[in-house]
Amino acid sequence: MDVVLTLLVGTVSQADSLLMESRQLIGLFAAALAAMLAAQLGWHGTDRLIAWRQRPDED
Repeated sequence: MDVVLTLLVGTVSQADSLLMESRQLIGLFAAALAAMLAAQLGWHGTDRLIAWRQRPDED
């Protein structure tokens, strides 16, 4: 009985530590993805702004 309880506690603690590590990795991945999306949006926004300012006035 003690062996089963020890095995169960060991498994739960390992699963908990793996979850904590995976949360950090998921957070890192999400931050990198958000940075790439912000850079892409900034790039396209800048391109559109430059193109809009270079258009001749059609008055």
